[in-house]
Amino acid sequence: MAKTAMYEDLKQKTLDYHEFPTPGKVSINITKPCTTQAELSLAYTPGVAEPVRAIAENIDNAYRYTSKGNLVAVITDGTAVLGLGNVGALAGKPVMEGKGVLFKRFADIDVFDIEVDADTPAQFIETVARIAGGFGGINLEDIAAPHCFEIERILIEQLDIPVFHDDQHGTAIIICAGLLNALELKGKQLAQAQIVCLGAGAAGIASMRLLIALGAQPENIFMVDRSGIIHSERTGLNVYKQEFAVHTDRRTLADAMQGADVFIGVSGPNLVSADMLAGMSDHPIVFALSNPDPEINPQLAHEVRPDIIMATGRSDFPNQVNNVLGFPFIFRGALDVRATVINQEMQMAAVEGLRALTHEPVLPEILEAYRLDKMEFGPNYIIPTPFDPRLMDFVPPAVAQAAVDSGVARTGFPPHYRPAPHL
Repeated sequence: MAKTAMYEDLKQKTLDYHEFPTPGKVSINITKPCTTQAELSLAYTPGVAEPVRAIAENIDNAYRYTSKGNLVAVITDGTAVLGLGNVGALAGKPVMEGKGVLFKRFADIDVFDIEVDADTPAQFIETVARIAGGFGGINLEDIAAPHCFEIERILIEQLDIPVFHDDQHGTAIIICAGLLNALELKGKQLAQAQIVCLGAGAAGIASMRLLIALGAQPENIFMVDRSGIIHSERTGLNVYKQEFAVHTDRRTLADAMQGADVFIGVSGPNLVSADMLAGMSDHPIVFALSNPDPEINPQLAHEVRPDIIMATGRSDFPNQVNNVLGFPFIFRGALDVRATVINQEMQMAAVEGLRALTHEPVLPEILEAYRLDKMEFGPNYIIPTPFDPRLMDFVPPAVAQAAVDSGVARTGFPPHYRPAPHL
């Protein structure tokens, strides 16, 4: 009864937060004075004709005379909103506004959220492609797999600005940064690690792809979906799952977990048993990211395996895998060099930036915010906290430099940037 009352109280607080004093979480503010007749003539007619002519002559001038260079479109079709499923495009708007809040709060990037009511991926793609010109980047959000893979791939091919599906790559980047640090503590190289990934959707597939790019061996990865291990004798696999089919006699999640070094869960609550966890290798690394209820309860996990290195998607346990550590800062670096894409090199640079920051001494204000006397690199601190102001020093410069080095930047390394401390 008490739990129900707490839920109802939180529910009402959340609804009130979104409704009062003004509905929604974002607004548009003007950036130039418009208080006199002269200023009005500059903001609109007749003065506005001059930047129009300049852009018509050279479209790159849009970066000089409009907000394009610091404006990201956060776009959804509403087919996979949080854990709520296909609730429709408009129902996804609170989440899209929330992403706008995070972009602005953490990286000073402006956002228009756009909810596209599309019946097919082709309709969605056409809509996004037609409106993309006014933006410096596109953040795709809450789009169901497997359509999300096709949508992102085609838009990347068609557009000359970064297109980034955060549910795929944002999650993957944070997972990889934390996992590299956890493996360092475990004393094991990524290439030798036996990895189990429970969940073969957008986050799972993107995370395993990025881990392979970083050095994981495909034959050491068991990807598990509702039907068990994805193996080479299974039929009916889509092309994305087929990519991870392995030759093995193992079939179940319990089989996969036996002797595994790493478990990454991007699936659902309470799917991992105490026996499964007990069968993992010494110092098991467990990323139980189902939210709000992880694949295994953290208290139980620590009781069964005191030597565990564990991360969750929750803020009330150590090592929260939180996408806000990634996407605002990744886009910041990409926008500041006018990148045409966010490629794998830039994603790997973001991983390294996050990994390196975790090795730095934790600032006193962070300890105060988390009400801790001490926080240092170790089993309970393998991922930076979202409120570490040094994220701006470590991630955007790394991403920007990778864009320049890989040839996808339109400008050079920003003169106002300091090189990332780990570069």
